[in-house]
Amino acid sequence: MSPRRVVYVSCNPATAARDAAWLEQNGYHAEKVQPVDLFPRTRHCECVLSLSKV
Repeated sequence: MSPRRVVYVSCNPATAARDAAWLEQNGYHAEKVQPVDLFPRTRHCECVLSLSKV
């Protein structure tokens, strides 16, 4: 499909980093990364990444 922009939402920062590295190897560039705490007072933290085609 090769979209110009990808918004990636992950509940695991480690897999988000792994997948972002793969996307960067395949022509995307991370523009912005934003952690989101949807569950206060827990260890869980979601990540939202905005990637665009280089």
